[in-house]
Amino acid sequence: MTDQSDFAPTRPALKRSFFQTLELDTRLLGMIGAFIFVAVVFNILTDGRFLTPRNIFNLTIQTASVAIMATGMVFVIVTRHIDLSVGAILAACSALMAMVQVRWLPGIVGLEIGHWAIPWIAIASGLVLGTLIGALNGWLIGYQMVPAFIVTLGGFLIWRNVGWYMTAGQTIGPLDQTFMSFGGINGTLGGPLSWALGVTAIVFTTVMIFRARRTKLSHGFPVKPMWAEVMLALIACAAIAGFIAILTNYAVPERVVARDPTQFGCEVAEGCTPVYGLPISVLLLIAIAAAMTVIARRTRFGRYIFATGGNPDAAELSGINTRLLTVKIFALMGALCALAAVVASSRLANHSNDLGTLDELRVIAAAVIGGTALSGGIGTIYGAILGALIMQSLQSGMAMVGIDAPLQNIVVGAVLVFAVWIDIQYRKRTGLK
Repeated sequence: MTDQSDFAPTRPALKRSFFQTLELDTRLLGMIGAFIFVAVVFNILTDGRFLTPRNIFNLTIQTASVAIMATGMVFVIVTRHIDLSVGAILAACSALMAMVQVRWLPGIVGLEIGHWAIPWIAIASGLVLGTLIGALNGWLIGYQMVPAFIVTLGGFLIWRNVGWYMTAGQTIGPLDQTFMSFGGINGTLGGPLSWALGVTAIVFTTVMIFRARRTKLSHGFPVKPMWAEVMLALIACAAIAGFIAILTNYAVPERVVARDPTQFGCEVAEGCTPVYGLPISVLLLIAIAAAMTVIARRTRFGRYIFATGGNPDAAELSGINTRLLTVKIFALMGALCALAAVVASSRLANHSNDLGTLDELRVIAAAVIGGTALSGGIGTIYGAILGALIMQSLQSGMAMVGIDAPLQNIVVGAVLVFAVWIDIQYRKRTGLK
């Protein structure tokens, strides 16, 4: 007997677009497109000054501190919480680190200014303070059931003023030279080392792409066509090489070289043409982003975070200790605030009491613009970093054009609301909740 299915018409295979074949995240493409649009518009408005190596270098170091905190804010928002205290925690950690290296270690302990241990003790003290503050927030939220909005709003009012009392309201500086190397222009890798690191990153990225393909094939999972894998590898390598090329095209000004040619490996200033290269602050951001991505995708802790954000009740019933998880997430957020404080204060070469003002709004906006859902369960680290870059590009571009600060804030606020609206429409069309 013949099966009727033999006579059923064969459904043609659906044709996939170029981007569908590459399996690129449409949100990622949208954010990259938005950044390119913003950059091109401001480059036109500034007569080509926006896309110069100098401005891109400045843009990267200005983005670093907010982007570092935005990676932690992704975890906070994914678990359906919020942290309004990150800017204040940054200020408190910065105040402590500044006092440790400028006043307490030289004045009380007796270490000589410039001692190798001073910056590392200062950074360790900031990390301890930030982690403890974050853990306290998490304990109040997770175990005492105080809403995160209230706890962190209180922290917003408390910790900046704690920092003010540490410093007696004074600007503390100059900071240790080694400490300031984390601030961007005060600490860069130069041309040769930047390219060495770039080539290493290119090789590592290429190996990982094809290693992932081989792993999928060994387990019988579907893979992209080989040409698509090669295309992705070429795009990634071109992006890395282009980024390094731009940064290594920013030459150190002659007046800076003339002050101390030996600092740049030259005996005399004449004929010495060093470049800045990759800033250490950006390298720190890249390392943190890689670590946070591994945590999110490859660890039990990361899986618990997204499971709890997707359905807190089901996560708790499945055996996840959601209360302890909350403490860990906020402690991690506090530690990242301390690292951001290192970058922010070292870039300015001192601690000022207004450091990190409104950073909590910039960090939240970066995460949301980067695709982190306020309803929880969805978010990416790379999205938050791109969101921070877009935010900083808007502010930097408007400042270069000459737009007043109040109007800049209006535009940034409008962009935030628009980004959330776009996210809602995207979820409706794709069926995501």
